[in-house]
Amino acid sequence: MENIKNKFLKGLVFMFSILAPQFIQAQNIQPERNDTIYLMPKTKFDSIKVKNQLLNGKATIKGTAYTKPPAMQRVIGKNNKILAQHVKITLFPMNEYFEEYLNLKKEQNVKKLKFAFMSNVAFYYRLECITNNAGEFTFSHLMPGKYYLETTIDWSQNRSYNKYVGSGSSNYGTTDYYSKQTYTEQHGDYLKGIVEVKNDGETIEFNLK
Repeated sequence: MENIKNKFLKGLVFMFSILAPQFIQAQNIQPERNDTIYLMPKTKFDSIKVKNQLLNGKATIKGTAYTKPPAMQRVIGKNNKILAQHVKITLFPMNEYFEEYLNLKKEQNVKKLKFAFMSNVAFYYRLECITNNAGEFTFSHLMPGKYYLETTIDWSQNRSYNKYVGSGSSNYGTTDYYSKQTYTEQHGDYLKGIVEVKNDGETIEFNLK
Protein backbone atom coordinates (compact mmCIF):
# COMPACT_ATOMS: atom_id res chain seq x y z
CA MET A 1 0.00 0.00 0.00
CA GLU A 2 2.85 2.32 0.90
CA ASN A 3 4.58 1.66 -2.42
CA ILE A 4 1.42 2.42 -4.36
CA LYS A 5 1.02 5.73 -2.45
CA ASN A 6 4.63 6.70 -3.13
CA LYS A 7 4.28 5.90 -6.81
CA PHE A 8 1.10 8.01 -6.95
CA LEU A 9 2.85 11.00 -5.34
CA LYS A 10 5.84 10.67 -7.65
CA GLY A 11 3.43 10.59 -10.59
CA LEU A 12 1.80 13.84 -9.44
CA VAL A 13 5.18 15.54 -9.02
CA PHE A 14 6.21 14.43 -12.51
CA MET A 15 2.93 15.65 -14.02
CA PHE A 16 3.13 19.09 -12.38
CA SER A 17 6.77 19.42 -13.42
CA ILE A 18 5.64 19.01 -17.04
CA LEU A 19 2.64 21.33 -16.79
CA ALA A 20 4.37 24.04 -14.72
CA PRO A 21 5.90 26.97 -16.72
CA GLN A 22 9.64 26.76 -17.21
CA PHE A 23 11.52 29.80 -15.90
CA ILE A 24 14.80 30.46 -17.66
CA GLN A 25 17.21 32.98 -16.20
CA ALA A 26 18.34 35.44 -18.87
CA GLN A 27 21.97 36.38 -19.18
CA ASN A 28 21.10 39.93 -20.30
CA ILE A 29 18.07 42.14 -19.73
CA GLN A 30 17.38 44.64 -22.48
CA PRO A 31 17.11 48.13 -20.93
CA GLU A 32 13.99 50.21 -21.59
CA ARG A 33 14.27 52.89 -24.26
CA ASN A 34 14.01 56.57 -23.46
CA ASP A 35 13.77 58.58 -26.67
CA THR A 36 13.07 61.88 -24.90
CA ILE A 37 15.30 64.75 -26.03
CA TYR A 38 16.23 66.90 -23.04
CA LEU A 39 16.88 70.56 -23.84
CA MET A 40 18.85 72.04 -20.94
CA PRO A 41 20.32 75.56 -20.67
CA LYS A 42 24.08 75.66 -21.00
CA THR A 43 24.37 78.95 -19.14
CA LYS A 44 25.71 78.57 -15.62
CA PHE A 45 23.01 79.18 -13.03
CA ASP A 46 24.09 81.86 -10.55
CA SER A 47 22.16 80.92 -7.39
CA ILE A 48 23.68 83.77 -5.35
CA LYS A 49 22.57 86.40 -7.87
CA VAL A 50 19.07 84.92 -8.14
CA LYS A 51 18.76 84.64 -4.37
CA ASN A 52 19.52 88.35 -4.08
CA GLN A 53 16.77 89.03 -6.63
CA LEU A 54 14.27 87.37 -4.29
CA LEU A 55 15.35 89.28 -1.17
CA ASN A 56 12.61 91.29 0.45
CA GLY A 57 11.98 94.54 -1.37
CA LYS A 58 9.10 96.98 -1.30
CA ALA A 59 7.58 96.51 -4.75
CA THR A 60 4.34 94.66 -5.56
CA ILE A 61 2.96 92.96 -8.66
CA LYS A 62 -0.78 92.40 -8.60
CA GLY A 63 -3.50 91.70 -11.13
CA THR A 64 -5.98 89.20 -12.50
CA ALA A 65 -5.34 85.94 -14.36
CA TYR A 66 -7.88 84.94 -16.98
CA THR A 67 -8.34 83.54 -20.46
CA LYS A 68 -11.01 83.72 -23.16
CA PRO A 69 -12.54 81.23 -25.61
CA PRO A 70 -11.36 81.38 -29.24
CA ALA A 71 -12.79 84.38 -31.10
CA MET A 72 -15.26 82.25 -33.09
CA GLN A 73 -16.71 80.80 -29.87
CA ARG A 74 -17.24 84.04 -27.96
CA VAL A 75 -20.73 85.32 -27.25
CA ILE A 76 -21.35 88.83 -28.52
CA GLY A 77 -22.35 91.24 -25.75
CA LYS A 78 -21.21 88.89 -23.00
CA ASN A 79 -18.17 89.03 -20.73
CA ASN A 80 -16.21 86.07 -22.07
CA LYS A 81 -13.50 86.12 -19.41
CA ILE A 82 -12.71 82.76 -17.83
CA LEU A 83 -11.14 83.56 -14.48
CA ALA A 84 -8.24 81.56 -13.09
CA GLN A 85 -9.98 80.68 -9.84
CA HIS A 86 -7.92 79.13 -7.05
CA VAL A 87 -4.97 78.27 -9.27
CA LYS A 88 -1.26 78.55 -8.56
CA ILE A 89 0.64 81.45 -10.13
CA THR A 90 4.41 80.94 -10.31
CA LEU A 91 6.97 83.76 -10.47
CA PHE A 92 10.58 83.29 -11.62
CA PRO A 93 13.21 86.05 -11.55
CA MET A 94 14.55 86.71 -15.04
CA ASN A 95 18.26 86.03 -15.59
CA GLU A 96 20.54 84.71 -18.34
CA TYR A 97 19.86 81.09 -17.40
CA PHE A 98 16.09 81.51 -17.40
CA GLU A 99 16.13 83.48 -20.66
CA GLU A 100 17.95 80.58 -22.34
CA TYR A 101 15.39 78.18 -20.87
CA LEU A 102 12.53 80.21 -22.39
CA ASN A 103 14.24 80.15 -25.78
CA LEU A 104 14.59 76.37 -25.52
CA LYS A 105 10.86 76.09 -24.81
CA LYS A 106 10.25 77.52 -28.29
CA GLU A 107 12.07 74.48 -29.73
CA GLN A 108 9.84 71.97 -27.95
CA ASN A 109 8.18 69.38 -30.15
CA VAL A 110 5.77 66.89 -28.56
CA LYS A 111 5.76 64.57 -31.56
CA LYS A 112 9.56 64.34 -31.50
CA LEU A 113 9.62 63.99 -27.68
CA LYS A 114 11.69 67.15 -27.45
CA PHE A 115 11.19 69.11 -24.21
CA ALA A 116 12.93 71.95 -22.37
CA PHE A 117 13.96 71.44 -18.75
CA MET A 118 15.59 73.53 -16.04
CA SER A 119 17.72 72.22 -13.23
CA ASN A 120 16.21 71.44 -9.82
CA VAL A 121 18.26 74.28 -8.31
CA ALA A 122 16.91 76.80 -10.82
CA PHE A 123 13.34 75.61 -10.23
CA TYR A 124 13.79 76.05 -6.48
CA TYR A 125 14.25 79.82 -6.75
CA ARG A 126 10.67 80.87 -7.41
CA LEU A 127 7.66 82.41 -5.66
CA GLU A 128 4.10 81.10 -5.74
CA CYS A 129 0.66 82.40 -4.83
CA ILE A 130 -2.92 81.14 -5.13
CA THR A 131 -5.61 83.24 -6.81
CA ASN A 132 -9.00 83.94 -5.25
CA ASN A 133 -12.39 83.25 -6.86
CA ALA A 134 -12.03 86.45 -8.90
CA GLY A 135 -8.71 85.31 -10.37
CA GLU A 136 -6.79 87.97 -8.44
CA PHE A 137 -3.18 87.46 -7.35
CA THR A 138 -0.49 89.45 -5.52
CA PHE A 139 3.29 89.14 -5.23
CA SER A 140 4.68 91.53 -2.64
CA HIS A 141 8.10 92.38 -1.15
CA LEU A 142 9.83 92.29 -4.54
CA MET A 143 13.11 93.89 -5.54
CA PRO A 144 13.45 95.89 -8.80
CA GLY A 145 14.03 93.62 -11.78
CA LYS A 146 12.25 91.52 -14.40
CA TYR A 147 9.98 88.61 -13.46
CA TYR A 148 8.34 85.84 -15.42
CA LEU A 149 4.81 84.81 -14.38
CA GLU A 150 2.99 81.68 -15.52
CA THR A 151 0.00 79.49 -14.79
CA THR A 152 -2.38 77.05 -16.48
CA ILE A 153 -6.17 77.32 -16.55
CA ASP A 154 -8.23 74.17 -17.08
CA TRP A 155 -11.72 74.97 -18.31
CA SER A 156 -14.54 73.36 -20.24
CA GLN A 157 -17.15 74.53 -22.68
CA ASN A 158 -20.48 73.00 -23.67
CA ARG A 159 -20.82 72.74 -27.45
CA SER A 160 -23.52 71.41 -29.74
CA TYR A 161 -24.00 70.27 -33.32
CA ASN A 162 -26.79 68.95 -35.52
CA LYS A 163 -26.46 65.22 -36.12
CA TYR A 164 -28.05 63.75 -39.23
CA VAL A 165 -30.60 61.10 -38.18
CA GLY A 166 -32.32 60.29 -41.45
CA SER A 167 -34.52 61.63 -44.20
CA GLY A 168 -38.07 61.31 -45.38
CA SER A 169 -39.91 61.74 -48.66
CA SER A 170 -43.20 63.45 -49.36
CA ASN A 171 -45.04 65.01 -52.27
CA TYR A 172 -42.85 68.07 -51.77
CA GLY A 173 -39.56 66.18 -52.06
CA THR A 174 -37.01 64.76 -49.62
CA THR A 175 -36.46 66.24 -46.16
CA ASP A 176 -33.38 65.62 -44.04
CA TYR A 177 -33.82 65.38 -40.28
CA TYR A 178 -31.30 66.39 -37.63
CA SER A 179 -31.05 66.00 -33.88
CA LYS A 180 -29.21 68.49 -31.69
CA GLN A 181 -26.31 66.79 -29.87
CA THR A 182 -24.36 68.34 -27.00
CA TYR A 183 -20.85 67.57 -25.80
CA THR A 184 -18.23 69.05 -23.46
CA GLU A 185 -14.97 70.40 -24.83
CA GLN A 186 -12.00 70.40 -22.44
CA HIS A 187 -9.26 73.06 -22.58
CA GLY A 188 -6.00 73.83 -20.82
CA ASP A 189 -4.64 77.34 -21.48
CA TYR A 190 -1.06 78.25 -20.59
CA LEU A 191 -0.76 81.87 -19.49
CA LYS A 192 2.57 83.67 -19.28
CA GLY A 193 4.06 87.14 -19.15
CA ILE A 194 7.09 89.21 -18.19
CA VAL A 195 6.81 92.11 -15.75
CA GLU A 196 9.52 94.65 -15.02
CA VAL A 197 9.78 96.40 -11.66
CA LYS A 198 11.79 99.58 -12.20
CA ASN A 199 11.55 101.25 -8.82
CA ASP A 200 11.58 99.81 -5.33
CA GLY A 201 8.27 100.45 -3.61
CA GLU A 202 6.12 100.72 -6.74
CA THR A 203 2.96 98.68 -7.36
CA ILE A 204 2.47 97.30 -10.84
CA GLU A 205 -0.94 96.24 -12.14
CA PHE A 206 -0.55 93.33 -14.55
CA ASN A 207 -3.14 90.99 -16.01
CA LEU A 208 -1.92 87.48 -16.77
CA LYS A 209 -3.80 86.33 -19.88
